[in-house]
Amino acid sequence: MTDVTAIRVDTPGSPATARLLAEAARAVDAPDLVLAVSRNGVRTVHTGGSGEPGPVPRELLGHELGSASKPFAGLLLARLVAQGRVRYADRAADLLAPGFPVHPAVRRITLRHLLTHTSGLPGLPADFYPQAVPRWSTDPYGGYPADRVVRAFLRARPRHRPGTRWHYSNFAVSVLGHTLAAATGTPWEVLLHQQVLAPLGLDATRVRPGPEGADAVGHRRDGTPVPALDTGGFTAAGAVRATPLDLLTFLEAHLGGPDPRDPTLSAALTDVCRPLLRRGWRHAHTHTLTWFHHPSPYGPVLFHAGATLGQQAFLGFRPDTGLAVAATATRRVHRADTFVATAYGLLTESP
Repeated sequence: MTDVTAIRVDTPGSPATARLLAEAARAVDAPDLVLAVSRNGVRTVHTGGSGEPGPVPRELLGHELGSASKPFAGLLLARLVAQGRVRYADRAADLLAPGFPVHPAVRRITLRHLLTHTSGLPGLPADFYPQAVPRWSTDPYGGYPADRVVRAFLRARPRHRPGTRWHYSNFAVSVLGHTLAAATGTPWEVLLHQQVLAPLGLDATRVRPGPEGADAVGHRRDGTPVPALDTGGFTAAGAVRATPLDLLTFLEAHLGGPDPRDPTLSAALTDVCRPLLRRGWRHAHTHTLTWFHHPSPYGPVLFHAGATLGQQAFLGFRPDTGLAVAATATRRVHRADTFVATAYGLLTESP
């Protein structure tokens, strides 16, 4: 059954935007789909999907963000830097395990390296795979706890000298989370809430499953439901769960509104949007501290996508035009999947 509705939140949205979202939704096959757009603070939200809608509206359900959690980690780091509690150039091993003997390359890895995927660490620890492969489609991360992530970092042998190459790494961002917790003496979940979620009013965003019925249910490609994701020790890299409406609030903060009262939060929001590094052939790809950064006919776009065992998410915004796009779907990604392309198109192709 298809339940396709366009709803307007807070203020009347644009009928043209509602039609655009309805057209885009037809390209995505998922049991539950939410496409949410904010244009200079005016929101239009389209919900639909091939499954039966539940008692809680789809835009009010918590969705697993997977790697789209990383912008939250980036904003947290930037705010701690703005507060003077850590520096981007701080060496992770010195904060995480002072005096512990590590490989010289590990000793050189900074907080900036960990967040920007330039640490030289692999995507996941080498010893992650033997325990994960037997349960790859059900629970690959749950058996690899935080202390094991930390030990894997301290005994690592980076593939490249830190700062010389870009290699996407869930391992590195997870180590960042544990390092910030150690540096501040505050658990990651508490730190994220204090520094990012509470100040931005993200009351429906968390790093653990909510009460029964509060979260979206993911699905495999064949439509079979999958259990909630347990990220084990990789919390900072992929554990955030949020409603699409909270995601719009998060993105709107990056666009300059509402204006945070704390100047350290304003400084952090500015910092994470600033182009920082280039990679790839002829350095064609630009990144900020935490966002992918592409050109478009309407100015630069900043975005990040993520996927879990049964859900997908896309976050993006255009600073020059005040446009933000948050999208979620409850079906596992596959080769012919159109979800990310569809959400990216909403961000880059519409004026």
